[in-house]
Amino acid sequence: MKKVLAYLKGYKKECVFAPLFKMLEALFELFVPLVMAAVIDTGIGTGNKNYVIRMCLLLVTLGIIGLVCSITAQFFAAKAAVGFATGLRHALFSHIQSLSFTEMDTIGTSTLITRMTSDVNQAQNGVNMFLRLFLRSPFIVFGAMVMAFTIDVKAALIFVITIPLLAIVVFGIMKISMPLYKKVQEKLDAVLGITRENLTGARVIRAFNKEEAEIENFRGKNEELTDAQLFVGKISALMNPVTYVIINVATVVLIYTGAVRVDTGYITQGEVVALVNYMSQILVELIKLANLIVTLTKAGACMNRIAGVLEMKSSMGFPSALQTGESNAKDEIAVEFRNVGLTYEGGGAESLSDISFTVKKGQTIGVIGGTGSGKSSLVHLIPRFYDATRGTVLVDGKDVKTYTKEEIRDKVGIVMQKAVLFKGTIRENLKWGKRNASEEEMWEALTVSQSREFVEKKEGKLDAEVEQGGRNLSGGQKQRLTIARALMKKPEILILDDSASALDFATDAALRKAIREMKENPTVFIVTQRASSILYADEIIVLDDGAVAGIGTHEELLENCEVYQEIYYSQFEKEEKRDA
Repeated sequence: MKKVLAYLKGYKKECVFAPLFKMLEALFELFVPLVMAAVIDTGIGTGNKNYVIRMCLLLVTLGIIGLVCSITAQFFAAKAAVGFATGLRHALFSHIQSLSFTEMDTIGTSTLITRMTSDVNQAQNGVNMFLRLFLRSPFIVFGAMVMAFTIDVKAALIFVITIPLLAIVVFGIMKISMPLYKKVQEKLDAVLGITRENLTGARVIRAFNKEEAEIENFRGKNEELTDAQLFVGKISALMNPVTYVIINVATVVLIYTGAVRVDTGYITQGEVVALVNYMSQILVELIKLANLIVTLTKAGACMNRIAGVLEMKSSMGFPSALQTGESNAKDEIAVEFRNVGLTYEGGGAESLSDISFTVKKGQTIGVIGGTGSGKSSLVHLIPRFYDATRGTVLVDGKDVKTYTKEEIRDKVGIVMQKAVLFKGTIRENLKWGKRNASEEEMWEALTVSQSREFVEKKEGKLDAEVEQGGRNLSGGQKQRLTIARALMKKPEILILDDSASALDFATDAALRKAIREMKENPTVFIVTQRASSILYADEIIVLDDGAVAGIGTHEELLENCEVYQEIYYSQFEKEEKRDA
């Protein structure tokens, strides 16, 4: 939690002034019952209207001063809380961006979204409430008791009994409810997780006609959350009736004791009214304090969860500058794998085992294999999205671990399996590849990616709007735009990770031909399940269950590699039979 609260350091002045002005407000509030007592005893008791008017004006003055103090305190508390949340959110987002894919996979996207939104908001509310009430409520409780003793010691003893009783009830209920509130928050996380899945996978759910099943699943999770909230709500609901019973019994005893003391001449009627007012103030502030502590408990739990993310260190470190060493820069070797193995965090067995191959600059390499054979895992090691758990991956003769993040990502352009576009225009999405790109460069990338035709038909062309996730584009259009974005940076190594799956065969062939004819002559890795996409690759790497089943040209593999034969003939069976 200290790591999180460190973001309050820039608001030391606000953290002092907010409680200070709240204390001033409380101080003026404690004088109100004494003024009322004076109005009753001196003004009304003697029939002195001028005195009553003067005291009423004093009450109005105290009210205005208290209001000014309250607004000032709220301003400073809000400034500190919002500034704290802003700094925390920025730091959290920046830290998440620094984490490797391994940590992102471990934590989970829905959890990170909850930390960035709900948890930060709870922390902000906790800081705001703390600055406003943490000193004010105890100050009024003990201040009211002290003021009661200044009026009459015997009557004030009722306060000595009542306050501990109220505290036992309030904090006892709070002690029971706080762990339950933590469980409620966990169930809320589960509801948020399933909500996110349903919203992001809405099309899949409809395609499989699973709306009713998902609604039922959501209803079940929501009912669990509702039941937990109702249970803890019932316990928390006991606070008001029990405390009001105690306070009303104490008030009855106080009025009775006050009446006896008034009859004997020890105190006045106005002082009895003042004592009753102080009793009411104590009740209100104890309830506020209990609610504050519940809020702080929630905020503390959220801060600890945020701190857990902030304390998570990336398993992947990048050097601050390119390390010197032996280089194959003069050779024609672009990428080399030496006995590479990869085991994912928490994975029982290796996802890749003993992978070794060499790729020359300018070559086109096909990577093919069945589902789960490790194709994406293999190419993700090149831009260092993951680190090999054993062996070495080299780019231009240097271990990828010796490159800075900027250097290795500039060398490698990758198009992921899932086409991701951001809300904005086509121009803005293309500039992710090159910030200061000219229109000519954009149209060149669109031409190579086979996107030019449909972009020219759109209203606004490069300035045509792209909705969030590219939902106003077809699957093929999204894939081609993501390819164009990768081409903008003119990478030395271009990785197409099953990124043409939504394209028809003619467009796919035209795309591969255009990439081969690029003047930059990049080294291209084509990850695919279509044998037709890699027939003319310089070399094809065949993977089977994380191991290399064969490396060679299409003709060589068709003769020597059983795994490749199975894949190829399963896709070209009709043509082969027809030829026969």
